[in-house]
Amino acid sequence: MLPTLTGVLLRRCSRPPTVFFPASPPFRIESHKPYHSSLTIPPESPSRDDYFAAVHHISNIVRSDFYLERTLNRLRLPPPTPDIVLRVLRATAGSHPLPALRFFSWARSRPSYSPSSPEFDALLLALGRHRLFPHLWRLAAEMRSLSLPLSSSTFAAIISSYADASLSNIAVEVFNRMRHFSCPQTTEVYNSLLSALCNVRNFDGAYALVRRMHRRSVPPNRHTFSILVDAWCAVGKLREAQDFLEEMARRGFSPPVRGRDLLIDGLVRAGHLESAKRIVLRLTKEGLLPDVATFNSLLAALCNAGEIDFCVDLLRDANDLGLCPDISTYKALIPAVSKAGKIDEAFRLLSCAMLEGHRPFPSLYAAILKAMYRAGRFSDAVVFFGDMKERGHPPNRPVYSMLVKMCVRGGRVVEAANFLVEMTEMGLVPRSSSVDMVVEGLKHCGKHDLARRMEQL
Repeated sequence: MLPTLTGVLLRRCSRPPTVFFPASPPFRIESHKPYHSSLTIPPESPSRDDYFAAVHHISNIVRSDFYLERTLNRLRLPPPTPDIVLRVLRATAGSHPLPALRFFSWARSRPSYSPSSPEFDALLLALGRHRLFPHLWRLAAEMRSLSLPLSSSTFAAIISSYADASLSNIAVEVFNRMRHFSCPQTTEVYNSLLSALCNVRNFDGAYALVRRMHRRSVPPNRHTFSILVDAWCAVGKLREAQDFLEEMARRGFSPPVRGRDLLIDGLVRAGHLESAKRIVLRLTKEGLLPDVATFNSLLAALCNAGEIDFCVDLLRDANDLGLCPDISTYKALIPAVSKAGKIDEAFRLLSCAMLEGHRPFPSLYAAILKAMYRAGRFSDAVVFFGDMKERGHPPNRPVYSMLVKMCVRGGRVVEAANFLVEMTEMGLVPRSSSVDMVVEGLKHCGKHDLARRMEQL
C-alpha cells in the first residue's frame, strides 16, 4: 500500500523522465523508498515542452496520489511560481477540488511562494461548482486577510452555484455580503441573483431586484430581461411577460432589444413552439420581422421538431420582407432540408447563400452529398463534389469519411478507395475504420490486389 502511483510510473520508465521549470536551478530527485529511479534536469535551459510536461506531471500527482504532499516533498521541486500553481489548479480543480486545495496549501507553505488573486479565483470557482461551500468561505476569508480583492465574476459564479443548489436565500446573503469584500455589484452579479430567484419562481423578488438595478444606475443587458421573460414563459405565463416588458418601457427602463424578440426567444427555450410560431406569423402579416438571432433560434427549434416546410415558407416570407439571413440561418436549414430528402430545395438554399456572399463550410456540402447518396444519385453526387472543389471549398476529413461510408454502403467500393487515396494526397489521414471498411469491401468483391494496396496506404 505504501508505493504511490507516481512511484509505480517511475519504476516502469525505461529511462528517467525529465521535468523542467523555467528560470529555476537544476534539481535532482533522489531515490527514496518506494522509488527506485531518479528524475533529473540537465544543465541546459528548459524548453516550453519540458515546462508543460512538468505541469502535467504535477497535475497527475495531485489527481491520483493520496499522499500528494509527501510525494511533492520527495520530488524536491524548485520554489513554485504563481504561473505553475495556477496552471496546475486549472488542470485539477475542476474534477478534484479538494486535492487541488491541498496542493494550494502545500504551495503556500513554501516560504518563497506568494499567492495572487488568480489562484484563489480558480479554486473558489471549482469549490462553488462542487458545492463545497464551507471550504469556499474559509478560502475567501484567507483571501481577504491577505488583502487580495475578489472579482465580481467570482461572486457571480458563487451566487450561480447556490442557485444551482436551489439555495436562493443563501444566494441573497452572498449578494449582500459583497460590500464586506469591497466588491462592486455589477450587471453580471445582478443577473446571477436574478437567475437564482427565478429558479425558485420568486418573481416578486426578481422584479424588485430589477427595480433596484434602476435605482442604483446599474445598466441592464439583454440577458437581464431574458432571464425574467424566460422564467415567465417557462411557466406558461405569456401575459405576465408582456406586461413586464411594457411596464419596463413605461419606466424608461427599456431592454436593449425589442420586447417581442425576447418573448419569441423565451417561448422557444421553454418549448412553446406553437406560441412562438403564432407571434412570428402575426409579425410577418404586419410587415414586421424579429432580429436575425431570434429568427435563427426559432428556425433551429422548428427544424428539430420536423416542421421543415413551415421553415422554408417562413424564410421565403422573411426574405420578401427584407430579412438578411446570415450563415447560421443556412446552417440550421440546409441540413434539415437535406435530411428530409428535399435535395432541390437544399441546392436552392446553398445557391442563395453563395449569392449573398456567404462562404459555405464543408458540413453544408456534406449534408447535401449524404442526401444524394441516400437517394441513389451517385453520379450527381460525384459531379457536385467536383464542383465543390472547383469553387475553392476544399473538403475536410469528416466529408471524406462520410463519402467513403456512403460509397461502401451503396456497393461502390472502388470509388470509396479512390476517395481514400485522394484524401491522403491532400495530406488528410483517413480513419482506421474507413480503411478497414474499404479493405473488407474490396476483399468481398474479389479485388485482393487493391485491398493490399489499401492496407499499405
